[in-house]
Amino acid sequence: MARPLLLAVDADPDALSRIETHLQRRFGADYRVRGEQSSAAALELLEACAQRGDPVAVVVADLWLAGLSGSELLRHVRTLHPDARRALLVRWGSWSDRPTAEAVLRAMAVGDINYYLLKPWSDVDEQFSRSVGEFVHEWSRTVVSPTREVVVVAERREPRGHGIRNLLTRNGIPHAYLERGTPAAVTALTEMGVRTPEALTGPVVVWMPAIGGSVLVDPTDADLCEAWGIRTTLDDERDFDVVVVGAGPAGLATSVYASSEGLRVLVVERETLGGQAGSSSLIRNYLGFSRGLSGSELAQRGYQQAWVFGAHFLLTREVQEVRQEAEGFTVQVDTVGLVHARCLVLAAGVSYRRLGIASLEALSGAGVYYGASVSEAQGLAGLDVVVLGGGNSAGQAVLHLARYASQVRLVVRAQALSEGMSQYLVDEIHANPGVVVHTSSEIVGGGGDGWLATVVVRDRGTGVEQTVRAEGLFVMIGAHPRTSWLPEQVVRDAQGFVLCGTDAMDEPRWPGGRLPLPYETTMPGVFAVGDVRHGSVKRVASAVGEGSVVVSQLHQYLANLRSERSGVPR
Repeated sequence: MARPLLLAVDADPDALSRIETHLQRRFGADYRVRGEQSSAAALELLEACAQRGDPVAVVVADLWLAGLSGSELLRHVRTLHPDARRALLVRWGSWSDRPTAEAVLRAMAVGDINYYLLKPWSDVDEQFSRSVGEFVHEWSRTVVSPTREVVVVAERREPRGHGIRNLLTRNGIPHAYLERGTPAAVTALTEMGVRTPEALTGPVVVWMPAIGGSVLVDPTDADLCEAWGIRTTLDDERDFDVVVVGAGPAGLATSVYASSEGLRVLVVERETLGGQAGSSSLIRNYLGFSRGLSGSELAQRGYQQAWVFGAHFLLTREVQEVRQEAEGFTVQVDTVGLVHARCLVLAAGVSYRRLGIASLEALSGAGVYYGASVSEAQGLAGLDVVVLGGGNSAGQAVLHLARYASQVRLVVRAQALSEGMSQYLVDEIHANPGVVVHTSSEIVGGGGDGWLATVVVRDRGTGVEQTVRAEGLFVMIGAHPRTSWLPEQVVRDAQGFVLCGTDAMDEPRWPGGRLPLPYETTMPGVFAVGDVRHGSVKRVASAVGEGSVVVSQLHQYLANLRSERSGVPR
């Protein structure tokens, strides 16, 4: 295979020369660097690469090119090479130029570019090199190769294969998925030492060459996590200051701030890092990440940050029971046993509601997915996909899937996308020719022979039903909290969301004696943050904020507890 291409397009020969010099110096050993002075020549090169199957990693183009403008050229790149990173080249100081600023913002809004890039102004411009390096890194995570850190070999439509891909993606583990029987899969199996692939009994084989070459046949989620070094069991330590239930944004923020302030923290997560946010392909409205970042990357950063501060994690494990005792709480964790905590933080988030349509429920994992499951996108290249949901997660999934699928249909109950979705996503969806939007609509049926083939979309206003082709259906409708396991002392509203603060104070089960803290439930010492809390704002930034704020309340509760036990007035 040819080396991946880094392409720069600029009509100014001096500027192009500096860009090529920078790219060649930093990336020339592993990438093919090419410069073109016209969009026509660049487009011809990109089309030739697509025909040959040559990889294209990054394309940067000056905005004001003759013929096709830079943004128009990069729009073609999005179709020809959907994984390539695309950036407009602008000169220093041009952000004060209104036409340039408007053009960049418009290209960002409709998804023609990933971001803009300031042209190098000298022979040594570390900011330019760093920005390109970040683009290269992002692109490299999409490469399918038998030499990746983790290699999964399975049938293309193997439900367990889907589950493993989703687990690896959401835990930030770089991997490649190879279809069994393809030359790449045969090569990978041969390198594993498997001489007779047909003799393998399990539907899925996972190879981890990056950590000693471990080979796992049909592994459980816990097997995968343990093999990669993510803990699913505890050592001798069983006594913690706080147990956090859930490793979504709220739970991760709690673990970071609590462990950084000296509290002994255990985080228990029943599935994978990040919660619902972990499945988002691109979050662009989170403070400080102007280019955006995936939910799995945000979760992975939070996990690493908390781990460095000393927090303990148990993934693929579920809290089954909580009992209040004189010295705090006893927490029962499945397969792990009992742990003790002085206080508890509920950050278990919510789950997407099920469709309840028998013919589609039977195909769960076989074309029907609950959540974004962005790991499935490449496997749906050239096929028809349907997304059901009107929130930001659904919008992000649509735009990610549209990079690969032949057509993506978005089905929403609302009369307009803007009723539940951020405007930047609405603008980009409406500008994408590969997306069809069905407003005031719902899914009422569908099916397939072992794999999803069709879904039935009904217009809620007219009642007209339409059967459409669909090899993938991604369901992101409504949400219900995971709170049925909680003791009756923790009062919830009619939908199952946990009451806290003033809402808890008004409940007869609050024991009295003092006012509950803002995020404290009706069970003193048990707190709730993020989506699981009654009245919460369903946004990543809000969940992170609540997870950080609750730590001061934990300190206050523990201080009050010490005062009560010592007999010192508060």
